[in-house]
Amino acid sequence: MAFWRSKKNDSSDDSSTSSSTSAGEEASGGLFGKMKTGLQKTRRVLGTDIRDLFKAEGRLVDEDFLGELYARLIRTDMGAGPAGRIRDRVAKDFRGRVVHLEEVVETITEDIREQLKQDHGELAKADSPPTVILVVGVNGSGKTTSIGKLSHHLVSQGSKIVLGAGDTFRAAAVEQLTIWSERIGCEIVTGPSGVDPASVAYQTTEKAIEIGADYAIIDTAGRLQTQGKLMLELEKIRRVIDKKLPGAPHEVLLVLDATAGQNAISQAKGFSDAAGCTGIILSKLDGSAKGGVVLPIREQFELPVKFVGLGEGIEDMTKFDPDTFASALLEA
Repeated sequence: MAFWRSKKNDSSDDSSTSSSTSAGEEASGGLFGKMKTGLQKTRRVLGTDIRDLFKAEGRLVDEDFLGELYARLIRTDMGAGPAGRIRDRVAKDFRGRVVHLEEVVETITEDIREQLKQDHGELAKADSPPTVILVVGVNGSGKTTSIGKLSHHLVSQGSKIVLGAGDTFRAAAVEQLTIWSERIGCEIVTGPSGVDPASVAYQTTEKAIEIGADYAIIDTAGRLQTQGKLMLELEKIRRVIDKKLPGAPHEVLLVLDATAGQNAISQAKGFSDAAGCTGIILSKLDGSAKGGVVLPIREQFELPVKFVGLGEGIEDMTKFDPDTFASALLEA
């Protein structure tokens, strides 16, 4: 049996105040600033490394230069494929010429922008509410925190949210999500420790329908992509949700830890196969020099990156914008 808790109308909670300002912060200037700050470690590694390739009089683009450039790109965890394409683009444009830093940076930025193009970065939306979002990922990926930030983002836009604490085997996860619900001001459905997570997912969807919520966002147990039985559990959760609301879940978001680097690729593979992932939240981008990992994720799985976590605060999540990301990655 699952239980639901109604939102608290606590005038001392400053979340409503911060919500009213979040829209302004999503303006292009604010978004670029947040992205640039979040990518500062990646940018420091990449920018410093690339600058070190140049002298005041420029640098001849030859095999030595291209090899050194490739090695520096790899350090951001963008992988051999994307790094190789950038190297080849620089070779095509400049081979045999003496070039300066600014020319190469412009070419790299444009190539990254092209590699990150995605047809749809918006959250899916049901024809009629509620839209059901299932959130998956390994323990420690920042999944529960990402749910809280996403919920705050949606509430700040005027949406009504119900959270589902489907990680029933970890009391701390339920407690953490409950705290988020109180902080945001939204309902949450929980269940006794160890209860079937599918039942919580069912009850959450039911509650969202009952109260006319715009979104139901359901947490799942953090699990490794190699744990087959637990992956079957994800499939069961999907079936149960669909039984209650045909066509749901409408979105399955995979939370990936940017600090995991190339290991995030195997996580994406396992979860994408088992859970039918439709998009990615890239968390902890503020704490990593491996922001380039978004490139091989886009290349190998063709999953759109929908949101990125850029800090510890409740508002430190923003929609992913490829153009802004590419510019912020190499901006001095």
